[in-house]
Amino acid sequence: MTQASEKSASDGARAVVADAQDPARRPDVLFRVRRPAGTEPSVWWSIGGFVVVAAGILLSLNWLPG
Repeated sequence: MTQASEKSASDGARAVVADAQDPARRPDVLFRVRRPAGTEPSVWWSIGGFVVVAAGILLSLNWLPG
């Protein structure tokens, strides 16, 4: 290979990387947001939500007869 083709391939790769979009900022992404460090929601919110929903389902199934 010649030096010119190797250089142009490298330049092309740099151009693609420089033009790349942050996936969290795309307009078609609804709920994915990149937040600064320290402002992410606690994982305990997800655990607590799972426990509440599971308990609600189990309690509602107890109302069904037999």
